[in-house]
Amino acid sequence: MRALIIDDERLARKELAKLLEEHPSIEIVGEAVNADEAEQMINDLNPDLLFLDIQMPGRTGFQLLESLESVPLVVFTTAYDEFALKAFEVNALDYLLKPIQAERLSEAIQKIMEKERAKAGRGAGKKLGLEDQVFVKDGERCWFVSLANIRFFESDGNYIKVYFETNRPMIHKSLNALDDRLDERAFFRASRKHIINLSWVESIEPWFNGGLMVKLKGGDKVEVSRRQAAKFKDMMSL
Repeated sequence: MRALIIDDERLARKELAKLLEEHPSIEIVGEAVNADEAEQMINDLNPDLLFLDIQMPGRTGFQLLESLESVPLVVFTTAYDEFALKAFEVNALDYLLKPIQAERLSEAIQKIMEKERAKAGRGAGKKLGLEDQVFVKDGERCWFVSLANIRFFESDGNYIKVYFETNRPMIHKSLNALDDRLDERAFFRASRKHIINLSWVESIEPWFNGGLMVKLKGGDKVEVSRRQAAKFKDMMSL
């Protein structure tokens, strides 16, 4: 598994790299000292795993994750308990308190390998499918969200509202840009305003002006425009 270490402290990077020598399943493909450098390396190297410091000069680790279209597996590293707790709240794969202990690192890597086995067979550079995850931050709250759990996306000006569980956080992205990245076998552009997760469709009924009304599991309703209705019927074999 290809890993990227992101930490502004040189000693912390070297200590972690030394500990990882005992884990041949983890290959360190690079080190970054800040979020800007890390973002470029993530785009260039496409790592499977990030060892990510939370508090760094400039953008934080959370802000870095917000800027990524698809988020690799993440293990947070931090010297601060308050940040460790916040990392745990966002459902990170794991977090490690500095100085990192060999035993805790081994536990984290065991989790990593279990998660990776569940994701086996995915190809690099493909569109985002139900098995992928995105990082969403809304104020002080943040989540790693599996795309399988997102019922639909709704355009709201220059933002997109993300509907999952009882949450409705906003991300700064256009619906067109998101649509280009999503697997069309799993997600459908219902209209200029909505993209729906096809696995959440519960029922479909005719609607005004040749459109359709889709009811999703959980009760949400999304209108399919007349322009998209024929394509949607074909996809759903109606």
